[in-house]
Amino acid sequence: MTKLSENTTAAMRAAIDETTSGASPSIPGLVYCAVNRDGDVFFHHTSGRRGVDSEEPMTLDTVFWMASCTKLITSIACMQMVEQGKLALDDVEQLETLAPELKAVQVLERNNDGGFRLVLKDRGITLRMLLSHTSGFGYAFEDLKLRDWSRPVGLDDFSGQRADVLHCPLVNQPGTKFQYGVGLDWAGVLVERVSQLSLEEYFQTHILKPLGISTITFFPSPEMIARLAYMHQRAQDGTLSVTDHINRSALLPCLPGMEKLRSCMGGAGCFGQPIEYCRIIATLLNDGTDPKSGTQLLKPATVKEIFTDQIPDKPRYCNEFTPSGKPLLANPCPLVPCADDLTEGWGLSFSLSHQQSSTGRAAGSGSWEGLANLFWFADRSNGVGAIIASQILPYGDLPVLTCMEAVEEMIYREIN
Repeated sequence: MTKLSENTTAAMRAAIDETTSGASPSIPGLVYCAVNRDGDVFFHHTSGRRGVDSEEPMTLDTVFWMASCTKLITSIACMQMVEQGKLALDDVEQLETLAPELKAVQVLERNNDGGFRLVLKDRGITLRMLLSHTSGFGYAFEDLKLRDWSRPVGLDDFSGQRADVLHCPLVNQPGTKFQYGVGLDWAGVLVERVSQLSLEEYFQTHILKPLGISTITFFPSPEMIARLAYMHQRAQDGTLSVTDHINRSALLPCLPGMEKLRSCMGGAGCFGQPIEYCRIIATLLNDGTDPKSGTQLLKPATVKEIFTDQIPDKPRYCNEFTPSGKPLLANPCPLVPCADDLTEGWGLSFSLSHQQSSTGRAAGSGSWEGLANLFWFADRSNGVGAIIASQILPYGDLPVLTCMEAVEEMIYREIN
C-alpha cells in the first residue's frame, strides 16, 4: 500500500494549485491522479477550471481528449490477439492479407529539385513495426516531407477521417528507423478486421468494461460532452485562449444508421476521465491483471514483452532535434536541452527509460503522452504510476511539464 503524509499531499496540491490560480493562470485547469499496483489511487487532485472562459471547476468527472494515450489501449488489444494466436508480431504475410493497403503502400522521397517521388518499399511491414514506430509511417505535424507533399490540400493527423490518417505514404523504409507516426492507427484497423468489431466495440467488450471503466470511449455521449474540458491554444507570449476542438468529428451528432461508418483512431481517438485511465496503468503495474476485480487482460509474459525495448539498435537520443511541421500543434523537441548521451527505448506502444529519471522513476519505466499535454507513466519497479491531464496546444507545454515533474518528485521522495 502506498500512503503519502499529509504534508506531502498538501505540498503536491499547492504545487498544482499555484499553476491554475490568479487572474491570469499559467494553466487553466489540471487533473492529477497517482495509482499503485494494488489499484489504489493514493493521490488525486483537480485544480482550476474547465476553460479560461468557463466558471465551471475542473473535477474528476471532467472529460479529456486523451489523444495518443489511446495508443496504449490499442496495443493491449493487439497483444490480446497475439496471445490468442489471431495476430502475430512478425508475420508479414498475415498482415498483408489482413491489410492489402500495407502491401501496396510506397515510400515518399524528396528529389534533389525539391519535388517528390514514391518508391517501392524493400521489405514488408509487421505488427511489431507498427507498435514500435519502425514501420516507416510518420505524422504530417512532425514530418516536414510528408507535410509538404500533402499540400496544397494538406493532411490533418487528428481529423478522425480515414483519408487523412490511413491513406498516407511511408516516410522511411520499413525497419530502418524509429519515427513516430500512424502505425497504431493501422494496428487498430487490424484488430477491427480480425475481430469483426469496431475498435470502440472491441475496447468496450474486451478491455474497458472488464476493468469497470465507463467513460473512456471514441464517441462521447452528450452527457460526457457537457463535461468536456475546453481546448486551449498557447500563444508565443504565453497567453492562453480557448480554441475549437481539433477532434471535432467524434463530438458531432451522428446521423441515424451512420454509426458503422465512423472511424476509430487507434492512435489518438479516445476521450475519457484520467482517474479511470489509472485502472489501465494499475493493470500493467500488476502484470496484466486488474488488482481490484482480478480480471486478467494480459499474461505476465505479454506485459514483460510490452515493456521490453524493441529498438535496442536504434536508441532515441533525447537531445536530438525534432522539428515541428505545424507549430500550432507541437513545439520542436527537445523542449529542454539534456545530455547528448541520454537515450530512451521503445516498448510496444510507449517510451522506455534507460536510466532513473531526475524525479525518481526507475530505469525501464514506461511513459507516453497526448498531444494536448497529457502525460502518463508506469514504473513497475516501484509499483507506481500516474497521469496528469490538461487540454493545451501546442504539445510540449513547459508549465504543465514543470508542474508534473515537481509533483512526481514529491511522490518519489516520500515512497523511497
